[in-house]
Amino acid sequence: MIERLLPDCVACADTFDADAPAGTLYPEEAELVATSVDRRRREFAVVRACARRAMAGLGLPPAPVMRGHRGMPLWPEGTVGSMTHCDGYRAAALARATEVRAVGIDAEPNEPLPPGVWELVSLPSERARVPTATDGPAIHWDRLLFSAKESVFKTWFPLTRIELDFQEADVSFRTGPGAATGGTFTAELLRTAPGMPEAYEGRWLIDDGFAVTAIVLPVSP
Repeated sequence: MIERLLPDCVACADTFDADAPAGTLYPEEAELVATSVDRRRREFAVVRACARRAMAGLGLPPAPVMRGHRGMPLWPEGTVGSMTHCDGYRAAALARATEVRAVGIDAEPNEPLPPGVWELVSLPSERARVPTATDGPAIHWDRLLFSAKESVFKTWFPLTRIELDFQEADVSFRTGPGAATGGTFTAELLRTAPGMPEAYEGRWLIDDGFAVTAIVLPVSP
Protein backbone atom coordinates (compact mmCIF):
# COMPACT_ATOMS: atom_id res chain seq x y z
CA MET A 1 0.00 0.00 0.00
CA ILE A 2 2.73 2.50 0.90
CA GLU A 3 4.26 2.15 -2.57
CA ARG A 4 1.23 3.99 -3.99
CA LEU A 5 2.45 7.17 -2.27
CA LEU A 6 6.16 6.99 -3.12
CA PRO A 7 8.24 7.73 -6.25
CA ASP A 8 10.25 5.03 -7.98
CA CYS A 9 13.50 6.21 -6.39
CA VAL A 10 12.20 5.09 -2.98
CA ALA A 11 12.28 1.35 -2.26
CA CYS A 12 9.62 0.16 0.16
CA ALA A 13 8.12 -2.95 1.72
CA ASP A 14 5.07 -3.54 3.87
CA THR A 15 2.91 -6.23 5.40
CA PHE A 16 -0.68 -6.37 6.64
CA ASP A 17 -0.47 -9.74 8.31
CA ALA A 18 -0.03 -9.60 12.07
CA ASP A 19 1.39 -13.13 11.85
CA ALA A 20 3.88 -12.32 9.09
CA PRO A 21 7.35 -13.84 9.53
CA ALA A 22 9.36 -11.52 11.70
CA GLY A 23 12.76 -12.49 10.40
CA THR A 24 15.91 -12.63 12.48
CA LEU A 25 17.18 -9.64 14.40
CA TYR A 26 20.85 -8.79 14.57
CA PRO A 27 22.21 -9.20 18.11
CA GLU A 28 22.56 -5.45 18.57
CA GLU A 29 18.93 -4.97 17.45
CA ALA A 30 17.67 -7.70 19.77
CA GLU A 31 19.39 -5.97 22.66
CA LEU A 32 17.28 -2.85 22.08
CA VAL A 33 14.07 -4.76 22.86
CA ALA A 34 15.43 -7.39 25.23
CA THR A 35 13.25 -6.18 28.10
CA SER A 36 10.17 -5.35 26.00
CA VAL A 37 6.96 -7.37 26.00
CA ASP A 38 6.51 -10.04 23.33
CA ARG A 39 4.16 -7.90 21.23
CA ARG A 40 6.67 -5.03 21.09
CA ARG A 41 9.56 -7.36 20.21
CA ARG A 42 7.56 -8.88 17.37
CA GLU A 43 6.48 -5.47 16.05
CA PHE A 44 10.12 -4.35 16.16
CA ALA A 45 11.26 -7.45 14.26
CA VAL A 46 8.53 -7.36 11.58
CA VAL A 47 9.14 -3.73 10.66
CA ARG A 48 12.89 -4.42 10.42
CA ALA A 49 12.16 -7.34 8.14
CA CYS A 50 10.35 -4.81 5.95
CA ALA A 51 13.40 -2.53 6.18
CA ARG A 52 15.69 -5.27 4.93
CA ARG A 53 13.35 -5.97 2.03
CA ALA A 54 13.56 -2.27 1.18
CA MET A 55 17.37 -2.49 1.33
CA ALA A 56 17.22 -5.36 -1.16
CA GLY A 57 15.04 -3.18 -3.38
CA LEU A 58 17.95 -0.74 -3.60
CA GLY A 59 20.41 -3.54 -4.25
CA LEU A 60 21.93 -3.24 -0.78
CA PRO A 61 22.93 -6.08 1.55
CA PRO A 62 20.91 -6.54 4.74
CA ALA A 63 22.08 -4.49 7.70
CA PRO A 64 20.92 -3.72 11.24
CA VAL A 65 18.66 -0.73 11.81
CA MET A 66 19.51 0.72 15.17
CA ARG A 67 17.57 3.36 17.07
CA GLY A 68 18.61 6.96 17.67
CA HIS A 69 17.07 9.79 19.68
CA ARG A 70 13.27 9.76 19.76
CA GLY A 71 13.33 6.31 18.15
CA MET A 72 14.78 7.62 14.88
CA PRO A 73 15.95 4.70 12.70
CA LEU A 74 19.69 4.73 11.97
CA TRP A 75 20.03 3.64 8.35
CA PRO A 76 23.08 2.30 6.49
CA GLU A 77 25.50 4.98 5.38
CA GLY A 78 24.41 6.69 2.17
CA THR A 79 20.70 6.02 2.66
CA VAL A 80 17.72 7.76 4.23
CA GLY A 81 14.44 6.21 5.21
CA SER A 82 11.46 5.86 7.49
CA MET A 83 9.44 3.12 9.19
CA THR A 84 5.93 2.92 10.54
CA HIS A 85 3.83 0.38 12.40
CA CYS A 86 0.33 0.17 13.81
CA ASP A 87 -1.99 -2.73 14.60
CA GLY A 88 -2.25 -4.80 11.41
CA TYR A 89 0.24 -2.89 9.25
CA ARG A 90 4.03 -2.41 9.10
CA ALA A 91 6.08 -0.60 6.44
CA ALA A 92 9.55 0.72 5.66
CA ALA A 93 10.81 3.05 2.93
CA LEU A 94 14.42 3.65 1.91
CA ALA A 95 16.22 5.81 -0.67
CA ARG A 96 19.75 6.77 -1.63
CA ALA A 97 20.93 9.98 -0.02
CA THR A 98 22.21 11.17 -3.40
CA GLU A 99 18.58 11.38 -4.59
CA VAL A 100 16.51 12.04 -1.48
CA ARG A 101 17.25 14.19 1.59
CA ALA A 102 14.62 12.62 3.82
CA VAL A 103 11.57 10.36 3.81
CA GLY A 104 8.69 10.35 6.27
CA ILE A 105 5.95 7.73 6.26
CA ASP A 106 3.19 6.99 8.75
CA ALA A 107 0.23 4.64 9.01
CA GLU A 108 -2.66 4.84 11.46
CA PRO A 109 -5.98 3.00 11.84
CA ASN A 110 -8.69 4.93 9.99
CA GLU A 111 -10.54 5.57 13.23
CA PRO A 112 -11.31 8.70 15.28
CA LEU A 113 -8.61 9.94 17.61
CA PRO A 114 -9.18 9.30 21.32
CA PRO A 115 -11.20 12.01 23.11
CA GLY A 116 -9.20 15.15 23.77
CA VAL A 117 -6.34 14.36 21.36
CA TRP A 118 -7.77 16.30 18.41
CA GLU A 119 -7.52 19.59 20.26
CA LEU A 120 -3.92 18.82 21.27
CA VAL A 121 -2.59 18.00 17.79
CA SER A 122 -4.52 20.51 15.64
CA LEU A 123 -4.50 24.26 15.11
CA PRO A 124 -7.69 26.37 15.00
CA SER A 125 -7.03 26.97 11.28
CA GLU A 126 -6.91 23.21 10.67
CA ARG A 127 -10.08 22.54 12.63
CA ALA A 128 -11.84 25.18 10.52
CA ARG A 129 -10.71 23.52 7.26
CA VAL A 130 -11.22 19.83 8.04
CA PRO A 131 -14.40 18.47 6.43
CA THR A 132 -17.13 17.16 8.69
CA ALA A 133 -18.42 14.73 6.05
CA THR A 134 -17.27 13.20 2.78
CA ASP A 135 -18.72 11.18 -0.07
CA GLY A 136 -17.80 7.53 -0.31
CA PRO A 137 -15.95 5.60 2.41
CA ALA A 138 -15.51 7.39 5.72
CA ILE A 139 -12.36 9.41 6.18
CA HIS A 140 -11.47 10.20 9.76
CA TRP A 141 -9.77 13.51 9.04
CA ASP A 142 -8.57 13.96 12.61
CA ARG A 143 -6.57 10.74 12.41
CA LEU A 144 -5.33 11.61 8.92
CA LEU A 145 -4.08 14.96 10.22
CA PHE A 146 -2.26 13.18 13.05
CA SER A 147 -0.63 10.84 10.50
CA ALA A 148 0.42 13.72 8.24
CA LYS A 149 2.08 15.49 11.16
CA GLU A 150 3.91 12.30 12.09
CA SER A 151 5.26 12.12 8.52
CA VAL A 152 6.34 15.75 8.81
CA PHE A 153 8.24 15.02 12.03
CA LYS A 154 9.93 11.95 10.53
CA THR A 155 11.11 14.07 7.59
CA TRP A 156 12.20 17.06 9.67
CA PHE A 157 13.90 15.49 12.69
CA PRO A 158 16.67 13.42 11.03
CA LEU A 159 17.90 16.57 9.24
CA THR A 160 17.60 19.05 12.12
CA ARG A 161 17.69 17.05 15.37
CA ILE A 162 15.18 19.65 16.58
CA GLU A 163 11.94 18.61 18.28
CA LEU A 164 8.82 19.66 16.36
CA ASP A 165 5.51 20.05 18.17
CA PHE A 166 2.17 19.12 16.61
CA GLN A 167 1.20 22.78 16.85
CA GLU A 168 4.18 23.83 14.70
CA ALA A 169 2.86 22.51 11.39
CA ASP A 170 -0.27 23.73 9.61
CA VAL A 171 -1.64 21.02 7.30
CA SER A 172 -4.05 21.45 4.38
CA PHE A 173 -5.49 18.44 2.54
CA ARG A 174 -6.56 18.09 -1.08
CA THR A 175 -8.43 15.15 -2.61
CA GLY A 176 -7.44 13.66 -5.95
CA PRO A 177 -9.62 14.07 -9.05
CA GLY A 178 -12.75 11.99 -8.61
CA ALA A 179 -11.31 10.16 -5.59
CA ALA A 180 -12.30 10.89 -2.00
CA THR A 181 -9.91 8.33 -0.50
CA GLY A 182 -6.58 9.78 -1.58
CA GLY A 183 -4.85 13.00 -2.46
CA THR A 184 -2.10 15.38 -1.44
CA PHE A 185 -1.37 17.70 1.46
CA THR A 186 0.78 20.69 2.26
CA ALA A 187 2.34 21.19 5.69
CA GLU A 188 3.49 24.74 6.38
CA LEU A 189 6.07 24.86 9.15
CA LEU A 190 5.60 27.51 11.82
CA ARG A 191 9.25 27.34 12.83
CA THR A 192 12.42 27.43 10.77
CA ALA A 193 15.80 25.72 10.66
CA PRO A 194 18.81 26.43 8.45
CA GLY A 195 18.55 24.75 5.06
CA MET A 196 15.04 23.43 5.68
CA PRO A 197 12.01 24.26 3.54
CA GLU A 198 9.16 26.28 5.00
CA ALA A 199 6.58 23.86 3.61
CA TYR A 200 6.39 20.14 2.80
CA GLU A 201 4.34 18.45 0.09
CA GLY A 202 2.98 15.01 0.88
CA ARG A 203 0.49 12.40 -0.27
CA TRP A 204 -2.23 10.55 1.63
CA LEU A 205 -4.37 7.46 1.16
CA ILE A 206 -7.23 5.75 2.95
CA ASP A 207 -7.48 2.02 2.20
CA ASP A 208 -8.03 -1.31 3.94
CA GLY A 209 -8.97 0.46 7.16
CA PHE A 210 -5.76 2.51 7.37
CA ALA A 211 -4.80 6.16 6.93
CA VAL A 212 -1.36 6.38 5.31
CA THR A 213 0.75 9.46 4.61
CA ALA A 214 4.15 10.04 3.04
CA ILE A 215 6.59 12.89 2.38
CA VAL A 216 9.68 12.66 0.19
CA LEU A 217 12.10 15.58 0.33
CA PRO A 218 14.28 15.40 -2.79
CA VAL A 219 17.86 16.54 -3.05
CA SER A 220 17.88 20.06 -4.47
CA PRO A 221 19.05 20.29 -8.10
